[in-house]
Amino acid sequence: MNRIERLLITGGLVLISLGVSAQELVNNSTVDSSSLWKKLAYDGASVFGGVKHAYTSPFRWEKDDFVTLGAVTAGTVLLHLIDEEGNEYFTNQAAGVPQGIRDFGFYFGKPLYNYGFTGSVYALGLITKNDDIRRTGVLLISSATASGVLQTVLKTVAGRARPVAGEGALTFDPFNKEAAFHSFPSGHAMLSFTTAYAIGKQFENPLVRYSIYAAGMITPVSRLWAGAHWVTDVALGIAISVAVVDSIDNYLKKEGRYESDRQKPMIQWSLRLGPQKVGLVGTF
Repeated sequence: MNRIERLLITGGLVLISLGVSAQELVNNSTVDSSSLWKKLAYDGASVFGGVKHAYTSPFRWEKDDFVTLGAVTAGTVLLHLIDEEGNEYFTNQAAGVPQGIRDFGFYFGKPLYNYGFTGSVYALGLITKNDDIRRTGVLLISSATASGVLQTVLKTVAGRARPVAGEGALTFDPFNKEAAFHSFPSGHAMLSFTTAYAIGKQFENPLVRYSIYAAGMITPVSRLWAGAHWVTDVALGIAISVAVVDSIDNYLKKEGRYESDRQKPMIQWSLRLGPQKVGLVGTF
């Protein structure tokens, strides 16, 4: 990670610091978030709480969560069996991919551009006083920060050699400072899909939602075309992205941080018929 990228990730933590210092001010039951300062402080607390919740989620996992972890682990192990073949296949396809698509994939996963987009979404919601867009911005910032820090730590600890290093898929050199040994997981994949997944969740229309998810997949695949990552690097990066975004999104809903989180669900009525009884059941 270069100097500019470190600076941008640090910038993503500014809102968290603001939230920590203003924790008492933004108590959910008493805050009057009419002023810009109070909104910033309130959102800072939301980002801090979201990141904290994402990192501590494993301590609250239930049986289904451990089953999911097992499935992801097993899937990663199986994908590893085709890492070498997968690298050869994708790098051979690169020449036939339009340059514009490859450029989009590369730059959308760079902190310099991704954080700029994420920050713009939040700023738009703040300036226009649109609570839904503002919440989406908070979800984006907190998810990108949580996944960004996590992937940096994992890359350093794992020290996996990139395909371009020519060392093979099973070469690991923990705590190696060289970029050639920072392959696992893919930071580009995590950052881009975190953004796409967080935005896609805001749309109920399946066509719109999955189109956004598909756009978020361009960056992960572009890293395979470039020979910068193994298939397992990208796959695990996407899995982590989904887990982080879902965790923070659930936190915002559970805590009722924003208006849309506090809205009561509509009651859906249905007619139930049975032996010698007729009932009207409301589901909410």
